[in-house]
Amino acid sequence: MDRAALLALSRLCALWAALLALFPCGAQGNWMWLGIASFGVPEKLGCANLPLNSRQKELCKRKPYLLPSISEGARLGIQECRSQFRYERWNCLVAAAAPPDTSPLFGYELSSGTKETAFIYAVMAAGLVHSVTRSCSAGNMTECSCDTTLQNGGSASEGWHWGGCSDDVQYGMWFSRKFLDFPIRNTTGKDSKVLSAMNLHNNEAGRQAVAKLMSLDCRCHGVSGSCAVKTCWKTMSSFEKIGRLLKDKYENSVQISDKIKKKMHRREKDQRKIPIHKDDLLYINKSPNYCVEDKKLGIPGTQGRECNRTSEGADGCNLLCCGRGYNTHVVRHVERCECKFIWCCYVRCRRCESMTDVHTCK
Repeated sequence: MDRAALLALSRLCALWAALLALFPCGAQGNWMWLGIASFGVPEKLGCANLPLNSRQKELCKRKPYLLPSISEGARLGIQECRSQFRYERWNCLVAAAAPPDTSPLFGYELSSGTKETAFIYAVMAAGLVHSVTRSCSAGNMTECSCDTTLQNGGSASEGWHWGGCSDDVQYGMWFSRKFLDFPIRNTTGKDSKVLSAMNLHNNEAGRQAVAKLMSLDCRCHGVSGSCAVKTCWKTMSSFEKIGRLLKDKYENSVQISDKIKKKMHRREKDQRKIPIHKDDLLYINKSPNYCVEDKKLGIPGTQGRECNRTSEGADGCNLLCCGRGYNTHVVRHVERCECKFIWCCYVRCRRCESMTDVHTCK
């Protein structure tokens, strides 16, 4: 190994050591940091040096080949969270960098018990299911592959049979439960138990979203594309589609009581007979408005955020700027345009300029 590679590896080790110093082993959300490390998860560092709790480290030691899938699952969840909320007051802001930045990855929202907490846990659990299942289907692991339960059968009368490689989402869900679900009995304090129960439920809601959106893909067989017989298999939806479903669940999330007797129930007494479904997102506390900066909670506020002057939606200046108004400034854009191919052999373009109004919250 050359000197540059040794220096890079030593810096990598120092980075993970700093992560471990920042986060206690028992925290549930530490693994999420693996999704922002641009270098991925180097297996040479070993499970003991990753920001995981004791149960996760033990599972990691037994299945180290899953580390790339865990990292990819975290990356998927973070990316989709930021995509779904990019135009909202809370825009799923994550820490700008790993240590020396000492803030948690999702800041205040990770433990606030709000609707935002619910979405974070659900989308991260879904990301892990999606990534592990994809890895199984790609043949990257020996203990899982395609869903073997669908290899036989079909509908002869309808002219199709199971074939191809169906995504084994059940294995992905099993691993996600093993890796993420921390037993409630291991938590202390009334508030911690309620929050843990909420997080466990939202983890499962994220997994259920992946399973619910499984779709049937088919390929035709027959003379001249007649589709006399079809081979079909089940596949996961794109993670963007799963993210949209979870965003809808977020918009319709259920507030629960901060007290648990035998099971969780709705906060409003007149609604407690309405059952809570396993795919509902649950929250305990109402969200702050995210309008004004709160350094104590790590809320940046919306000052300086770009808004859409003509929109009536969440990205509109009226809503995003919380009634404070907005500033307008002109941005000059320069780009190549009206390009033509000249024989022979180059492209000639004009230099075009345009002016655009950009609106930012006061």
